[in-house]
Amino acid sequence: MAGLEPKKLALLRILQILEKYSDCDHPLTQEDILRYLDKEYGIVIERKAVGRNISLLREAGYDIESGRTGCYLASRTFDDSELRLLIDSVLGSRHIPAKQSKDLIERLCATSNVYFKRHIKNIHTVNDWSKTGNKELFYNISVIDEAIEHGKMVRYHYNRYGADKKLHRTAYQRVCPYQLILHNQRYYLMGYNPYYEHIVFHRLDRITGIGESNRVSIPLRTIKGYENGIDYSKISTLPYMYSDEPERITFYADEQGVDQIIDWLGDGVSFTREGDRLVASVVSSPTAMTLWAVQYADFVEIISPVHVRESVKEFLEKGLEKYK
Repeated sequence: MAGLEPKKLALLRILQILEKYSDCDHPLTQEDILRYLDKEYGIVIERKAVGRNISLLREAGYDIESGRTGCYLASRTFDDSELRLLIDSVLGSRHIPAKQSKDLIERLCATSNVYFKRHIKNIHTVNDWSKTGNKELFYNISVIDEAIEHGKMVRYHYNRYGADKKLHRTAYQRVCPYQLILHNQRYYLMGYNPYYEHIVFHRLDRITGIGESNRVSIPLRTIKGYENGIDYSKISTLPYMYSDEPERITFYADEQGVDQIIDWLGDGVSFTREGDRLVASVVSSPTAMTLWAVQYADFVEIISPVHVRESVKEFLEKGLEKYK
């Protein structure tokens, strides 16, 4: 207890006690609440004042249930299953550094009660997960959001990992920012590079030294192919984030690979039968599909376009040569 508090704070403190210590399995009696008020805040009030304050909280819209065994906060911003889902998402997000992941999980746990946190064992394993070492992620997000709001370009260093497992600068970028996109567990900035005159998808966890430029951003709808804005259905068909012109790509697919195909390419892929063979078709980046087809060469065979089929063949031949 930091010190005695005035009784007029009792209403707020009773709400905090209910949030921290109560649920349907752990109702609090008025005596319990009086004890917590005294122990944690140094507030001493009459028992009937607890009942009056709980009635006021109900009138304010708080869902507080009462029964013979006591009262408890019946609904919260997130229920326990939703919190578990959010926490697992933070843990599994490789673009969020370990320390920031732990801080986020701690704050998520704080929206529930003390009993919830006791069941979250994996909060202690966050340092064991594969995470980015770039601590600028959330700063990057805030700068990009503001630049989009102000209609300004952003400037930053774009980096790659070296064999020392550290980020190394590879290029200085000036980009018109349009959207932040989460794709295949990676966070990307979608923007336009006026120098090279093409759309780029840059990983946020690879960006350092970002700042808002004083240059005015080029409106997205003035760029060829984006007159109607961003087509998110096309982005969902990209197995990897490349910005070359999408093409209709068809390929033979083995039945056992359909799960992986849908996982990677989403609902944009279509299937037909050609005799006893399954044919898949999708509009996607040729570069991305080349790399993807190499990865899944055991159950995918590109049919068209010919240049994509030849690129896959070249990749496979070079790979095979290394193992001879």
